[in-house]
Parts: sequence; C-alpha cells; structure tokens
Amino acid sequence: MKKWTAVNLKLFAQLFWCHNPKARLCHYATPSVGVDAVNYTEPLPQRRNYRTNGQSSPIPSSRINHILKSNEYSLKVNRADGRNASLMLEFDSNLLASNWPPEDRRSVATCLQSKTNLFGVFDGHAGYACAQAVSERLFYYIAVSLLPLKTLEDIEAAVENERPLIPLLQWHKHPSDHASTEELIDLREDGDRDVPAALGNAFRRLDSDISLEAQADFGELGSHYMSLRVALSGCTACVAHIDGTELHVANLGDSRAVIGVQEEDGSWSALTITNDHNAQNPEEVQRVQSQHPASEEKTVVKYDRLLGLLMPFRAFGDIRFKWSSELLKRVCEGHPDMLPGIDFVKLLPPNYHTPPYLTAEPEVTHHSLRPQDKFIILATDGLWELMHRQTVVQMVGEYLTGVHWQKPLSGHSFTVGQMLSLLVERKARALSTLEDKNVATHILRQALGGDGFSNVDPRRLATMLSLPPELARMYRDDITVVSNSEISFNQEFFTKSNLD
Repeated sequence: MKKWTAVNLKLFAQLFWCHNPKARLCHYATPSVGVDAVNYTEPLPQRRNYRTNGQSSPIPSSRINHILKSNEYSLKVNRADGRNASLMLEFDSNLLASNWPPEDRRSVATCLQSKTNLFGVFDGHAGYACAQAVSERLFYYIAVSLLPLKTLEDIEAAVENERPLIPLLQWHKHPSDHASTEELIDLREDGDRDVPAALGNAFRRLDSDISLEAQADFGELGSHYMSLRVALSGCTACVAHIDGTELHVANLGDSRAVIGVQEEDGSWSALTITNDHNAQNPEEVQRVQSQHPASEEKTVVKYDRLLGLLMPFRAFGDIRFKWSSELLKRVCEGHPDMLPGIDFVKLLPPNYHTPPYLTAEPEVTHHSLRPQDKFIILATDGLWELMHRQTVVQMVGEYLTGVHWQKPLSGHSFTVGQMLSLLVERKARALSTLEDKNVATHILRQALGGDGFSNVDPRRLATMLSLPPELARMYRDDITVVSNSEISFNQEFFTKSNLD
C-alpha cells in the first residue's frame, strides 16, 4: 500500500469530524516562541487593592465562579450508544490558566469505528502551538492506527477518488478548545488492534510529522511559520484509551493518570497508573544517561533538567533537543524572517554533542478495570504540584458520594458555641459545593483555596485567582483536569460481563 499523502487538516476536518454543537520556570528555562492569543477567559485586572481587615473576599464569589467555570465542560454518555458506552456514565473537564495565553490543552473523543473512548491532557511549554496541534491531531493518528487493514484500504481508495470518507472521531469539546488552523496531518498504513503498539506508533508518527513539516517548504510563508512554531515549542501528553473494561494509558512527560478506588470499608485509595518522566524518576534518569557516552554523564541531566534546560525527559516537538546541530543551523539561518531575535547560537542547547536527547516514545500501561475502580482523573502537573494524588482521590470520592457531609467529628472537644460555628460553616460549605456540578471544577476550587480538610478559604481562593500572569506563574502552572465521574463505572456493566 502506498504511503498516504498529507491532507490539509481543515479539509480533513470537514470530511472526518462528527463535531458536537469546543515563567514560573516550569518546563522550559528559555523564553517561548511568539504566540497569539486564544479564546480563554482573561485574567483579572492586574492592579487590585486588597483589604487588610474584615472578612470580605478581594473579589466577589460570582466573579470567582465565573473564572472557575468559564472553561468547564461536562457530558453524559448514552448507555445505549455502542457496545462499550454503558461503562462510562459521565465525564467532566476544566482548564484554569496561569500562563497567558494558556499552554495547556485537553481532548476527549469517541472513536466511532471501534466505539472506544479517548481522553487526553497536554501540557505545553515554550508557547501553546505544539500542545494545540497535538490536541487536535493525535487522536486521529490513534484512531487510524487502530483501524483494520481493510478499512484503511477503503479510506485510501476514497481519498484517491475524492469520495466522502467515513467519520473517525466524535469530539466532545468546550468551544474554546478548538482553534481553526492549517496544520497538516500525515495518515499512514498499518492499522493495528494491538492497543499498546497502536498508541506507541501514533505518538511516534505524529512527532515525526511535526519534525518533517518544520523542514518542508510548502510555498506559503504562513504555513511554514506555523510548522516551525509547533516544532520549536513542545508539549507532554497523557492519553487514556478505554475499551470496555480495558484501560490503556500512554504517557509522555509529567502529567498523570490516577484511578479512584473505593475499598470494602468505604475508604478511598489512589492508584497511579503513570510514571513521571523527569529527574525525580531514577529509572528515567538512567534511561537518558544510558543513551549517551559516559563523558556526558554530568551534562545530560543538569540541575534536574535535560541539558540543564528542559524538565520533562519525553515530549512532542522541542526539535532543538532532537535535530542534529547541522539541521538546526540550516533551518534557523534559512528562515531568519520567521525567527526574529532567535539565532542558531540561542537555539542550540549547551553540551549538545550526541542528539537526539529527547524522545516522543510514550510509556504505555494497561489496567483491567474492576468494580471498585470508580473514576479516573487525568491532569497536568499543575494539579499534582498543589495536591497529593491521595488527597485528590479522597476529596473527589467523598464529593461524589456525599460522605463528607456525614462524617462524625471524633477526637475533638467542642463547646456549644464552637459546635454551632462548625455547623454554620458546614452549611456554607455545602451551599458552596453545590455550585460545582462539574467534578473538575470542584478539584480546581480545592486545589487553589482548600486547606486540606475539604474546606475552602474564600480569601485564599480569591487571592490566587487575582494574581496577574507574571505573578501567577511563580505560584502555580496551568491546570487541566479531565475526569470521568458520577461513580462512573456502571456496576450493571460488570454484572453483565461476568454473566457473559
């Protein structure tokens, strides 16, 4: 079978999409390539006078809720839609920016040919361009990689004969999640129902295409500029593929996937099914060092960063950590008009001797879902830097089951006045929590304003949301959360599966 030609994504979208009627020195130690704004809620005014006395919040609760909820998205899955949809009852997602424009992205879609579900979070660095492109394109590569050979042949024939194509994905997007771009997507052969292999192939092929597109000359200045922006920036990715009770997670970088497990006694525990790919993972450090000569042992990982610059050890894009110095120089010097203020010397990392130093090879893990597995949380590192995974799982589990309003107060002595104050506080917390029908929004509220005991301090929350971008980056990163919720794994599904 011939290699498929590149298809303009805008035309490809019209044919394939079934669309529903959208530095805090974090990852990069260098300035980002120039970026354009996208449609996300703007931060609060940068100048604000805070009160030093009294109990009122710096900003009203209505404004707090507007900020927290402006990017939230929820979807209930029809149990009768497909052979596996009965497993997933509902999912929630949200994105809270720290950088401006935000560099995080999220994607959720249903693979229409296999009736499986894809969830992903993408954490960009050095700009949002790579995260935007990957969030729009990666699921297509995965969907194609999972198709049987006969279906691939039919699609190829339809492309060559300009016939209508079968839809591959049904997107579940917030309106701000998708931007109209002219990215190119390269579809290839070799459909593979081996899910781990298909996920790995999709990640590698997309990263390879990002690299090739940055080298190609399409004859249009704007197209090449966009391709360079995508390739010079980078992003991590954490993608979950759910087929029935089989969960596969492909991870690249330091976002995480965590399962909320309810034990027999009703308590909650966190099951982490991803590993961070950074300097805090000794096995990852050893992997990187083993791929380069012993003479580079002290420079490959320096200051807990790749070549002293990049925090994640696996990522899409970031061609300055992958290309040869000769190729970097040729592309940089060949397009000075596209890279104003950026020359070859600035692009080349220090101690750059034996590239590539960075890979887009994901680590794929498998887990067979059980009745006690109640929900899954995918989130970028902005969340995990603020909250421990066990705290997140317990908070979400109690929120979904309502247990936190029934907890007895043991081990404490209270006066009548203290007890009255506590009851008033619980009532206020209950009313506040009822505002969050989206689990991801509830997580964000707790991450920024929580005290670790299911309480939210309105003043703390308001202060964190009032910080201008240049200060917010010092305290937190962009935070993106995707969670399938509502005690999501339908017990009827497991009962039926056991009978079968």
